[in-house]
Amino acid sequence: METHGPLGTLWVGLGLCAFYIALVWINTLLGVVLTPLFIVPLTWLQDRVRGKSPARG
Repeated sequence: METHGPLGTLWVGLGLCAFYIALVWINTLLGVVLTPLFIVPLTWLQDRVRGKSPARG
């Protein structure tokens, strides 16, 4: 069996840690950016259904 020793294990651990940090970061960023893209048009739709005129000023 081939082994890479403790340094290889640490290297893989650092790589996986960086990967999961990046994964959490991109998911958070997508949530922050994409949520308003769905919520704002939904509020416009709700206002139309309720018959409210858009607020001016």
